[in-house]
Amino acid sequence: MADTETEPARAIERAEGAFTDEDLSALCEATHAAILDGGGFGWVHPPGRQTLETYYKGVLLVPERTLLLARLNGTIVGCGQLVRPPRNNEAQAFSATLMHAFIAPYARGHGMARLLTMAAEESARAMGYQVLNLDVRETQTAAIRLYESLGFARWGVHPAYARVGGKTVRGFYYYKLLQERRGKDARSE
Repeated sequence: MADTETEPARAIERAEGAFTDEDLSALCEATHAAILDGGGFGWVHPPGRQTLETYYKGVLLVPERTLLLARLNGTIVGCGQLVRPPRNNEAQAFSATLMHAFIAPYARGHGMARLLTMAAEESARAMGYQVLNLDVRETQTAAIRLYESLGFARWGVHPAYARVGGKTVRGFYYYKLLQERRGKDARSE
């Protein structure tokens, strides 16, 4: 008997211009579901739909942010933001940060979080960044396993990182070197 199951189409793309109504609706739904599931965004309780729409439209306007959209079979199921330092931060101009990365619970199990993280890493590398930083709550064990499997190094622990469900939880800080380092900088590590 032939296998009629096909692999879902997976894609990561950079948000450009304005959202279509369908894409904005899917993004807000994915965000709402991820917040309810407790993962990866900062909100503990989902805000109203209008707040989410305004938030994402605003992200597109910030020059230092790149919104990466995760699509499964053409539908947005998650996203992440690649954040570059502002121009006045010359000391950290070599590093970027992956923030607010999530995949909706109904779309997990297809490798989308791995694909999203790898796309953020490749985007940062292509822009010339040498380091990609990120942070995560200690309760997000799947994300921690993913980041560590992709070669991110944990460099710190914040004992009072976030308040969730009335409890203070720790957070972990990670980095990954993106470019081969030569000369004096490589020796000073």
